Amino acid sequence: MLKYNFDRIMKARGIQRPFTYLKKAGFSDNFATRVKNNRINRLNLESMERLCILLRCTPNDLMEWIPESKHNIDHEHPINNIKKSNKVIDITKTLNSVPLGKLEEIENLINEKLRNN
Repeated sequence: MLKYNFDRIMKARGIQRPFTYLKKAGFSDNFATRVKNNRINRLNLESMERLCILLRCTPNDLMEWIPESKHNIDHEHPINNIKKSNKVIDITKTLNSVPLGKLEEIENLINEKLRNN
């Protein structure tokens, strides 16, 4: 089953108050509430594009695929690219637990990795 998973991208971006963040970005109360509560079944392309630009992501980052047992899909199928792990990304929490002396080293590693991509 394909579904939207906004919690994952919000946590990855360090957004603690998705409703407030989306409201400040110009989204309606109704839309911000539905995103915050992961209660969106359909998303028009304009809204998806606005979210992707705001969150610096792709539509695949907003969706996830949870395979149903009735489907027998091989591991090479492209839909597996949007199958997410159960681990929730919370980079802010992780970074807050890093000793201050290591933060510069981590920042350098991240910058180097980004330059190489």
